[in-house]
Amino acid sequence: MSEDLRKYIPSMTQLLARVEVTSLIEWYGTQLVRMKLEHAIERLRQHLANGGSIALKSDAEKLVIGWLVSDMDRCLLGAPRKVINATGVLLHTGLGRAPLADAARRAVMDAAGACLLEVNPESGDRSYRGFQVDDLLKALTGCEDSLIVNNNAGATLLLLQGLCQGREVLISRSQLVEIGGSFRLPEIFQTAGVVLREVGTTNRTHLHDYATAITERTAAILRVHASNFRIVGFTTEPSSLELARLAHARGLIMFDDIGSGQLFQNPVLTAFGEPDFRTSIEDGSDLVLGSGDKLLGGPQAGIILGRSPFIQSLRRHPLARCLRIDKISLAALHATLLIHARGTATDELPLYQMLHTDTSELNQRAESIVAQLNSPLDMTLQIVPSIAEVGGGSCAGHPVSSIAILLRSSNTPAQSLARKLRMSVPAVWGRVDTDAVLLDLRSIQPCDDQQLCLTLKSALSIKA
Repeated sequence: MSEDLRKYIPSMTQLLARVEVTSLIEWYGTQLVRMKLEHAIERLRQHLANGGSIALKSDAEKLVIGWLVSDMDRCLLGAPRKVINATGVLLHTGLGRAPLADAARRAVMDAAGACLLEVNPESGDRSYRGFQVDDLLKALTGCEDSLIVNNNAGATLLLLQGLCQGREVLISRSQLVEIGGSFRLPEIFQTAGVVLREVGTTNRTHLHDYATAITERTAAILRVHASNFRIVGFTTEPSSLELARLAHARGLIMFDDIGSGQLFQNPVLTAFGEPDFRTSIEDGSDLVLGSGDKLLGGPQAGIILGRSPFIQSLRRHPLARCLRIDKISLAALHATLLIHARGTATDELPLYQMLHTDTSELNQRAESIVAQLNSPLDMTLQIVPSIAEVGGGSCAGHPVSSIAILLRSSNTPAQSLARKLRMSVPAVWGRVDTDAVLLDLRSIQPCDDQQLCLTLKSALSIKA
């Protein structure tokens, strides 16, 4: 008769008394460690049920403790911790989009405790959240009023439900976009209780398509910038100026979702042809909305600018409270807008610095990094040309020339090499290209170059 190995399964009391577990409890707390221990014990039961074997009771405890430690390490490594973005995607949605300027980071620290969030410092009276950035946005874009929420999808939902619920909104078929995370614009329409009225075709929509679609049920015209894709070839669509004139002539509201959040036409961004708040407002759009963490170079936010009566109505809507921006993001946004107001975006905003840097400078940085590393025999380090992109649903179809460091190992597959770098501290996030890992310098901030060297030495066992 075979021995019943289940008798070796350690009890929770035994495990909690082990020094390895008590050390973990000091860092993670009792509840989380107990939960993970239960998972590890259950894993041992399944291991034995599936024919696995253990020789001694001490072996069972070591196995459970090993699983526990690995699980807790993953918990720590999965935190929103520092990443060196070497993907070549400057606004990487998975890695937090726009890195904040130093001034914005200081503002975040300053606002982390009690801060002036919804009170007027002069009168001491209650005020609305976001009044701090109102004058800056008026000066930078020419808008009458502003409302800040937590993201641009939320801004779209608020705008549609607050001003158009139960009625129709016209939109071109070419603009029925799907944004990150599989959220589709038609679904936002449905959630807002608005009837979506498609006009035109996928590649060509004319002004008369909008005009003939207007009925007594129509509330507004919505123009959505195709931020993350391009339709090229035999195409046409009306401008925001033409749509605003039509909307006003027929008693409708004109909404313009510019997506990527450029405040005004900036020389650094001219080549990308992205729309901006100021131009759309000058064209007559009643409300213009965009993101804060894309071309603006700030934190996640949904920015709604335009005519004061509409903004005031939206500010009073119950959904506005559900979607309001938090104090940390508001502080970062205020600091970022100040940078734009000073005209120092190219010098202070990391995104603009990345875009403005010449490839010769990137090559010098790559040479400096490689010179500090003496790779083992199984590892190849090579400086190669690369193609970066702005990303984050901005500037689609506009590649940016770059320089990358290529890592290739004769003993380790590229996917395993990339994973090892991602699991390092700080994490280094590159991109896999066939049998190699590319570390693109354009998306790496210069202040992280030395840390990148140290991490490569540690993670890849490279000697100095």
